[in-house]
Amino acid sequence: MIVATAGHIDHGKTLLVKALTGVDTDRLPEEKARGISIDLGFAYWQTAAGDTIGFVDVPGHERFIRNMLAGVCGIDYVMLIVAADDGVMPQTIEHLHIVDLLNVARGVAVITKTDRVAPGRVAQVTEDVRNLLAPTTLASIPVIPVSAVSGDGIAALRDELAAAAKAHARSEQAGRNFRYAIDRAFTIAGSGTVVTGTVFNGAVAAGDKLMLSPSGIEVRVRTLQQHGQPASQAVAGQRCALNLSGADLAQIGRGDWLVAPALHAPTQRMDVRLQVLASETQPLKHWTPVHLHLGTADVTARLAIRRGETIAPGTTALVQLIADRPLAALHGDRFIIRDQSAARTIGGGSVVDPFAPATRRNSAVRRAQLAALELTAGRIETLTRECGAAIIGKEQRVALPRAAAETIKQRVIEALKRFHHESPQALGAEIETLRKSLAPALAATTFLALLRELADQHQIEVTGSRMRLPQHVATANPADEKMWQAIKPVLDAAGFKVPSLRDLTVSTQIKEALLKDFLHRKSRTSELIRVGTDRFYPRATLVQLAAIAQAVAQAAPGGQFTVAQFRDACGVGRGLAMEVLECLDRIGITQRIGDTRRMRKDFVPILGAATVPPHQPKR
Repeated sequence: MIVATAGHIDHGKTLLVKALTGVDTDRLPEEKARGISIDLGFAYWQTAAGDTIGFVDVPGHERFIRNMLAGVCGIDYVMLIVAADDGVMPQTIEHLHIVDLLNVARGVAVITKTDRVAPGRVAQVTEDVRNLLAPTTLASIPVIPVSAVSGDGIAALRDELAAAAKAHARSEQAGRNFRYAIDRAFTIAGSGTVVTGTVFNGAVAAGDKLMLSPSGIEVRVRTLQQHGQPASQAVAGQRCALNLSGADLAQIGRGDWLVAPALHAPTQRMDVRLQVLASETQPLKHWTPVHLHLGTADVTARLAIRRGETIAPGTTALVQLIADRPLAALHGDRFIIRDQSAARTIGGGSVVDPFAPATRRNSAVRRAQLAALELTAGRIETLTRECGAAIIGKEQRVALPRAAAETIKQRVIEALKRFHHESPQALGAEIETLRKSLAPALAATTFLALLRELADQHQIEVTGSRMRLPQHVATANPADEKMWQAIKPVLDAAGFKVPSLRDLTVSTQIKEALLKDFLHRKSRTSELIRVGTDRFYPRATLVQLAAIAQAVAQAAPGGQFTVAQFRDACGVGRGLAMEVLECLDRIGITQRIGDTRRMRKDFVPILGAATVPPHQPKR
């Protein structure tokens, strides 16, 4: 869990982080000399339950708000800090406005320096803070009075943070393309370029090839660290340091993103939902110049508002932000805007369309598109239910009329019935061929998603690029049945020494190509199992061999046996014994350990029970 401090200068943010973690986050000489935080500081604390909390200590001075904004992007939790002696101050309010506009809904308010004032003053400041929080996303957070000097309240604050870390989850970000906001870049002798930042989405590991966005430079991750220690990977919701090759320090810095190549798409024009702070004294007009803070970036931009309209204080509106230089942004990203001189926060909101068109901004169609992009997952579910639509797919979700989706699925079943009737020896129908025939207007990914639904309902089986009905047997036809009657007696008579494909061709007088095709199709049934590249065993015979392997293992010290022991027990050559054991390994019955094997699973649930007692192993 990533926690950021917030609050006015000299309200004890850095001292509080030190009391919690033991780390002084003021790292710059100027910070030490002046006794104030200028840039971001970082510290880590591991709870008793083993959860790691990363603290981002941000500067409280109004001159360094741009640094503060870089620190609070991507955080999970905020510690709003108010000194008991000063009470609520200007940067307390501005910092709270910022985390509220960023939609941070989890946190704790901490009243510091309680050792300097009377209890009545602490109660008054606590009440002031609760009133300040009331209209924000943080209205219900706890308020805890502490003293970093005496230690009063620190244990209670640790308990609150530990409980929050235990309950924290970022599962909604997992599995997505990697995205990482850079807040620092520097070089280390012997290592090269190193960046620190927050993983917004996905995961990263050493060796990964990424794209530096918006510049488009390809880089590779050499190594990574978390909490100052080497790590194998970092995932969404974690901070980490990455040692990169492919970019030098002059090419990379705060405001850049590291992303999976598929996400590299710089933009300068975005449609956004903007909320203007109620504290503003004038409405915003078209082409107002602003500072745009998105991720760790700070770029100048202009507001494009519909002709003749303004945005009043305390209201929200759909507008376009046109940046003066390219930046990386995605739908749903939160942002903050400040005035042209970067002296005050004006408002903020979320990106609706990061790749907004320059024309037709006010058309009815465009307004409808933006309204659709703003729909929440819950609202989408309600709308689809009300209008009788079905959401198809997981990664790429598509809405279809439910009746149409069911019709397509029924046509698939009917088409497979016809296909099996016309081509009884075929293993299955080609998926893409069937899609072009049944639903040519449907995207291949959506058609596959419909097939997955049918497979989950056990109405079809999908293997590679083919599908079939579960009850279809590719050898259940007169010609194949006649061939099987010629082959089966030869295989049964061979016992454990089943002949190879070539030898079986000689025994049965069936052409090799025809025989090979049949055996591979027959191995899709329960009667025949492919053991080697060109050797097929009746299931009943392989069951007996599995039972022998089990008996050999039970008689061997430690349950581990050799190929030679298995060979002697079943009376076949070493090469054939090896083929059989490798087949048993493949289907999970045995497991190879160096030059020996052990039984991994009971063979009965996999192959069935042996119908006659197995041969006993030689002693």
